[in-house]
Amino acid sequence: MYVTYKRVSTKEQGKSGLGLDAQQRDIGLYLSNYADEAEVVGEYTDVLSGTNSDRPELAKAIDHCKRVGATLLVSKLDRLSRKVSFIAKLMEDKNLSFKVAQMPHADAFQLHIYAALAEQERDFISKRTKAALAEAKARGVKLGGARDELNARHKAVREQADRDAQKVAKLMLPLRDAGQTLQQIADSLNSSGVTTARGGQWHPTSVRRTLERLS
Repeated sequence: MYVTYKRVSTKEQGKSGLGLDAQQRDIGLYLSNYADEAEVVGEYTDVLSGTNSDRPELAKAIDHCKRVGATLLVSKLDRLSRKVSFIAKLMEDKNLSFKVAQMPHADAFQLHIYAALAEQERDFISKRTKAALAEAKARGVKLGGARDELNARHKAVREQADRDAQKVAKLMLPLRDAGQTLQQIADSLNSSGVTTARGGQWHPTSVRRTLERLS
């Protein structure tokens, strides 16, 4: 049996391959093709940077795994952490086992090497970016304008998503309070002809995201 964990930072939520939907897809592929027993007994999600080791939902997921003897399942290794020291600490925990959906056959040694190489690459990219910005500044290039515009656009998207969530709050919250699962809530909305903000069908993932906004 498995406990799944997903992590996304605010800036990553809209990027292809890093969003919660993409992570859920990878986890589903692993469970369908590589797991002997695909029972999921818990799901946890953090919206925090990978450099932040203090993640409450990950702590809950790990505790859940240890209590019931489940395996922690993530889509990518960096969803656990971007720090090799943090990954190594998890590997040293004899009471915890975890699997990476995108590397279904990787053993602990291979995962450790991958984490070390990924951290080294990120460190180099960071230094290269800082050097490029310093060179641009020296040439008189004005920095920050594009970033401000992007931040404003992201803010507008978040505010619209909050407004969309409020539109279905009176329908969705009573179903949640009645103890319905995410799938049951999605089925209830779909059977009632209620569509998502984009006019599509509801799924457990879209229900969960909406409930998270409402909370």
